[in-house]
Amino acid sequence: MGTASGDQPAGASSDKLRHVESMSELPSGAGKISGINAVVLGESLAAEEHDLVYPSAEFSADALVPSPKQYQKMYERSINDPSGFWSEIAETFYWKEKWNPSEVCSENLDVTKGPVQISWFKGGKTNICYNAVDRNIEAGNGDKIAMYWEGNEPGQDGKLTYSELLDRVCQLANYLKSVGVGKGDAVIIYLPMLLELPIAMLACARIGAVHSVVFAGFSADSLAQRIVDCKPKLVITCNAVKRGVKPILLKDIVDAGLAESEKQGVAVGLCLTYENQSAMKREDTKWQAGRDVWWQDVVTSFPTKCDVEWVDAEDPLFLLYTSGSTGKPKGVLHTTGGYMVYSATTFKYAFDYKPSDIYWCTADCGWITGHSYVTYGPLLNGATVLVFEGTPNYPDSGRCWDIVDKWFYNVVGDSRCPISDTWWQTETGGFMITPLPGAWPQKPGSATFPFFGVQPVIVDEKGQEIEGECSGYLCIKKSWPGAFRTLYGDHDRYETTYFKPFAGYYFTGDGCSRDKDGYHWLTGRVDDVINVSGHRIGTAEVESALVSHPQCAEAAVVAVEHEVKGQGIYAFVTLVDGVPYSEELRKSLILTVRNQIGAFAAPDKIHWAPGLPKTRSGKIMRRILRKIASKQLDELGDTSTLADPGVVDQLIALKDC
Repeated sequence: MGTASGDQPAGASSDKLRHVESMSELPSGAGKISGINAVVLGESLAAEEHDLVYPSAEFSADALVPSPKQYQKMYERSINDPSGFWSEIAETFYWKEKWNPSEVCSENLDVTKGPVQISWFKGGKTNICYNAVDRNIEAGNGDKIAMYWEGNEPGQDGKLTYSELLDRVCQLANYLKSVGVGKGDAVIIYLPMLLELPIAMLACARIGAVHSVVFAGFSADSLAQRIVDCKPKLVITCNAVKRGVKPILLKDIVDAGLAESEKQGVAVGLCLTYENQSAMKREDTKWQAGRDVWWQDVVTSFPTKCDVEWVDAEDPLFLLYTSGSTGKPKGVLHTTGGYMVYSATTFKYAFDYKPSDIYWCTADCGWITGHSYVTYGPLLNGATVLVFEGTPNYPDSGRCWDIVDKWFYNVVGDSRCPISDTWWQTETGGFMITPLPGAWPQKPGSATFPFFGVQPVIVDEKGQEIEGECSGYLCIKKSWPGAFRTLYGDHDRYETTYFKPFAGYYFTGDGCSRDKDGYHWLTGRVDDVINVSGHRIGTAEVESALVSHPQCAEAAVVAVEHEVKGQGIYAFVTLVDGVPYSEELRKSLILTVRNQIGAFAAPDKIHWAPGLPKTRSGKIMRRILRKIASKQLDELGDTSTLADPGVVDQLIALKDC
């Protein structure tokens, strides 16, 4: 067995591993790693998920952080001198006015000591669009490609240089100003992955407006919820998009969402609609005169120069709604200065970015990944980004690699490409625990060690920190620049959800194990949120949609493992008395969820339930439901505390019905 101290792994000569000697002492006091098979990028194949995968000497030599020693030096400074560490990075960007040096960071994460508050670079004025676009042009990179676009159909493509991107952003920004959108106003963006989506985000940021991108797979009801909450000045959408061969009529969904929000007292008087000619012609698009405006008819006539609105570091940048453990989505609010610095820095180091790279992130901008690692992080580094509209299996599975994660390292990557498992959240703004691919060996499936400035701790149920090898609740002590500042319009919920469970810490809602070598392994949500193909879906949202069906009396939703989506949605449904089980009703229940939330939230399984396992106080024992859904019937545990233990046998009997 090879070790991190330079012992020779099977099949590799010692000279190939000389650079590994510098890795004998790993971050966070992990010490020597032993009893594990070691492989080196480009030299041998990883055969087991427990293999320790080392970067090659060539890769490390060229990496921005080439060794654990360099990481440890930078990490320790980021913890011991956060003001100095982050100020030096922030100074590489343009600030119209510099922050107060004595107030680089201000925070209170302890609810027992007053309201939770976080601020970074207080007093500084900047603009993230200027730093992401103008600054690159001024550096002489105006002719560099900022974005390539690959459409749904093979052969559909496009590209924009940084200069061309600025022109497009300024035209839209000028249009937005002409219709009364200004600093602090909300704009909802409901677009597929056309170049117009990041353009719209940047245009809002340029004039100080707050964008809220809504994933264009959400239903009209979900869109209406977000409109009612943030009350936007306008909605930006397109008439339709194709997912493979299937057309999705986005404008129809927006029309229904606007009608529903108006019923709830929030009327939006303007819908800017991009004509996506590859999916639908404008003459086939439903239209409301006086409210609906074609993008191509108005935006392209505006000047390609637009003054920048300089905003405070703590001014809002965007709202992004994420699922919660209640039925109402949470409006996560990120501010400008700290998010700018953090998203740029995490992109640079976690992806070991070099100026010659062409970078592809497959995420949709409707999610935080698309914000931080399609739009802002890459452009702030002057990168060239690929934006992909299509799906990975159209027109066939060869369109995008269908061999990922477990097989990519050996097969597609020819053993040369590092696979990084990162941990972070919508709320964190950027990677929190992540490999730095040239610095230390990776364990497949482990997020490894914390990013600069991040102090993860594992606590027990009483909130006591646990040292060494352990499992528990993942919390963060001390703030970081990319942290969200509040939940829009509901600071009490912000404190209750994230800071009251463990006073003095940010509670992530995730379980975590730390192994004997100091590596972090995320063990899943400890609250009621399911992660389906990267989409965080609150169980309460799905349950609420199911119960809205007139023939559903009660529902409970749990997560199950899914070989493609990571987690699938498994729903236990109790019907109204006298209603028989039927395949038609099963389909109708699933359709209800699709209509109210979106297709991605549709349950994979409806399990008929005459009753649900509840304690005598009425609490649903989800632990038992998870075991039934996962076919772990020999692990049900004690059911004697249930009000009606016989319910469990009934559920098991109906499992395959």
